[in-house]
Formats: sequence, structure tokens, C-alpha cells
Amino acid sequence: MRTYKNILRHELIGLDCEIVGSLNKSQLGIKGKIVEETMKTIIIKNDGLKRIQKKGTVFRLKLPKEMVDVCGNFIVSRPEDRIKKKIKKW
Repeated sequence: MRTYKNILRHELIGLDCEIVGSLNKSQLGIKGKIVEETMKTIIIKNDGLKRIQKKGTVFRLKLPKEMVDVCGNFIVSRPEDRIKKKIKKW
């Protein structure tokens, strides 16, 4: 089960997401469902598809029981490698 403690080690595809912080101010407030994830970007589907850079972006993810803000700098890696690596503390 995904929680705020282990979200960095889980799959993000399928989660509802909102951009709450970004180096690119035009991306603030984008909401939608994560449909694809690459090493450096996340693709969010709302009206169309939006490609968002992970580095420098804060994502608010909706989990079944809670909301969690994730700094994109912690998830900059290939998804299959991220779920294997150990994260000390975030």
C-alpha cells in the first residue's frame, strides 16, 4: 500500500497529481493523472498531455488516504531503478 513514507519507492503512474511548485511558473496549478514517467520527466493527462520536468518541481500526489508533496529532485531517475534504490531520508 502506498503511503507518504514509502511513496518514493512505488510506481507513480495512475496517481492524481497537481504541480504546487516549479521553476517554470507557467506549470503551476497543472492537475491531472500521471500517465507516463521517464528518467527526467512525468507526463500528466488533463485536457491534453503535459510533459513536466522532475527536477525543480514539487508534485502533490493524491494517495488513497492522504495527500503528499514530493520534491521532484528525489525522483530523478528511471522508475525501475528508483523503486530498487534505498533512500535514506527525505
